[in-house]
Amino acid sequence: MPNIDRRDFIKLVGAGGVGVGAGVVLRESIKHPREHLIPHVLAPEDYSSGVATWYNSVCSMCSAGCGISVRTREGRAKKIEGNPSHAVNQGRLCALGQAGLQVLYNPDRLTGPLLQSADRGADGFTQITWEDGLTRVASQLDVLRAAGRGNRIALLTRGVGGHLAELLESFAEGVGTNRLFHYDYAHPHALYAANERFFGEQQLPYYDLSNTRHLLSFGADYLAGWLSPVHHSLGFANSRHGGDNRGYFVQIEPRMSPSGAAADEWVPAKPGTEGILALGLAHHIVASGHYDGDDIDEWKGVLSPYTLENVAEETDVSESVLRRLAESFANASPSLAIGGDGAANNSNGVDTLVAINALNYLAGNVGTAGGVVFNPNPAGATSHDHQANYRTLAQLATSARNGDIDVLILNDANPVFTMPIASEFKAALARIPFIVSLSSFMDETSALANVVLPSHSYLESWGDAFPEHGVGFSIGAVSQPVIAPLYDTKATGDIVLDLARRTGNPMPWDSLEDCIKDGWNKIYQQNTSDTQTDSFESFWTALLKAGVWGEKNHRSNDSFRPNASAIANIGVDVPVFSGDAEVYPFVLQPFLSTMHDGRAANLPWMQELPDVMTSVVYGSWVEMNPKTAENLGLAEGDLVDIESTEGSVRAPILVYPAIRPDVIAMPIGQGHSNYGRYASNRGTNPLEILSPLVDESSGNLASNATRVKVVATGKHIEIVKTSGKSRDLGRDIVQTTGDSDHTAQTNSIPIMVIPT
Repeated sequence: MPNIDRRDFIKLVGAGGVGVGAGVVLRESIKHPREHLIPHVLAPEDYSSGVATWYNSVCSMCSAGCGISVRTREGRAKKIEGNPSHAVNQGRLCALGQAGLQVLYNPDRLTGPLLQSADRGADGFTQITWEDGLTRVASQLDVLRAAGRGNRIALLTRGVGGHLAELLESFAEGVGTNRLFHYDYAHPHALYAANERFFGEQQLPYYDLSNTRHLLSFGADYLAGWLSPVHHSLGFANSRHGGDNRGYFVQIEPRMSPSGAAADEWVPAKPGTEGILALGLAHHIVASGHYDGDDIDEWKGVLSPYTLENVAEETDVSESVLRRLAESFANASPSLAIGGDGAANNSNGVDTLVAINALNYLAGNVGTAGGVVFNPNPAGATSHDHQANYRTLAQLATSARNGDIDVLILNDANPVFTMPIASEFKAALARIPFIVSLSSFMDETSALANVVLPSHSYLESWGDAFPEHGVGFSIGAVSQPVIAPLYDTKATGDIVLDLARRTGNPMPWDSLEDCIKDGWNKIYQQNTSDTQTDSFESFWTALLKAGVWGEKNHRSNDSFRPNASAIANIGVDVPVFSGDAEVYPFVLQPFLSTMHDGRAANLPWMQELPDVMTSVVYGSWVEMNPKTAENLGLAEGDLVDIESTEGSVRAPILVYPAIRPDVIAMPIGQGHSNYGRYASNRGTNPLEILSPLVDESSGNLASNATRVKVVATGKHIEIVKTSGKSRDLGRDIVQTTGDSDHTAQTNSIPIMVIPT
């Protein structure tokens, strides 16, 4: 219990209406910062004692762009729910979205500007004023801009869309740099590249799970992490409730994901062969007469090597299963094939996803409800045009090592955590003379900054979003502050606008709110015929109340046909893996966890949320097939070192029946060295030991292409789980399709307090 003297205790008890229990004393004594029990002199807007107020906004915990409704009471945010009017999530919200309150009230939030007073990375920060911090940063930028050396400035931000993305682009142009990068570890670079190659589209289509009757998912964990999981969960549920016409779902992946567990059938193909399997199904569809287009001869030519016999040998899936999958997929109407990280993050990822697109085309799924539906152009900016892949960040690191970058501005991006050690990204940042971070939390990358200018949380700031994954028609939403800022922070857009003014390149807005409002005025002017309001002000008020805007502008998709070169270039090479298979016999598959890509590891609600498949909390683990564990003489809880050609990490074994014997899997998200009290020094980060293999077609890291070996340490721990047995106890609840052969870490768990 915190130290509290008798005088403070009496003050608390005598405050009136507070209560005298020990829990109250504890809560009041640990508030951060300290709060005084006095009435409001100037009450917050819409303040009404004892009455809740709801604000509609946008969730920023991932890139899906779900709409949220936030309940506030007496100037405090109390609960986050889904906005029923938003087409993406339709009133639902995932656990990560619910945990947004712990971003707002996290005791490790940065409360004001900081200056590094020791060696960078030594956490020797001291508090400074905003005037001092902004002046220091602006002077660095102004010197380079005035000398015509603006391209020695780089901006690296987490992926943001809407008018903040346009603001960042204008700022970069104003200081004279083209080094503006949006970076998200889980951004689907391969999917964008595959769709552009096959469909000629530079944006993602809408995958209509809701109306499909047969889904083939190639490594896409659509219920937990792929693109827009809340929306896909709604589509999955709707297809499942089709009565006599209930949808049938097949998951093809080496390690069973939550989507695989919910599917009707799980097919454990060899890692990296998913695209070969897709072309095998395509070959059967064409050869058996299910496709009769006038370009059939071209398809027969490119698909001729992918007979079911050849594909069965490559994928380790029997001919009979392949034939059945092809027939059921071709005969169902409508059907849909999708590809996600499990298939895309290999050395042949783009080719694999192109093969899946081809399978959809040959089955007649393109441009139909329940299949692949092209989205119209978004009404506002998205982040993809500036999204940095692994190759881009590697080039940025090379430029830093060569002394070509003098200033780096970071905005809520943490590449030091998500980039492999082999990239030497952290060492490259050390060569940049001046780094400024706009992040709300200290993390592994922000710790290397000279100056930290902390941003508001998304619940305190203006913003907007135009979801890239879409819903088949244009939608957008405004993110508005639901409470007054808790600390001495500023909105990211306001920081950028201030720096622009100080460097002699003022923009036509006084605040981020003005920028967003001006942008929506342009949308209003372009769509006046579709609005039912008399003025922009009434439109703006209605938009803030509803929290979402939509335009029923569906595209016509019936005329699509791939060009001859797209067909001629179809083919999937055998996947490439790092390391000698004799020395490193297992393929490592890192997967997104409840902590997403690590950004949510500092939220105790997410730490306490049991993993869907294993029920593990507060730690890392290594999933291993029971036969593999038996052959190695290992049991659940045995600590092992997972070694690749690039290094090793240590974690306990978790015996997991639903994984191929030649594959081991580890969750991404833990293993932080500097990310607050809830995340630091907890678990391990499997991304550290990945080999720097790249899918040449997308430029992204082939994170599923690293071979590893398992080395026992002779130590054992008890894994912290919320369930009892991980074995099926004879219930036969884990069933596979294919050959029969494929049939904790802490004594102290801190607690976060949410104001009540």
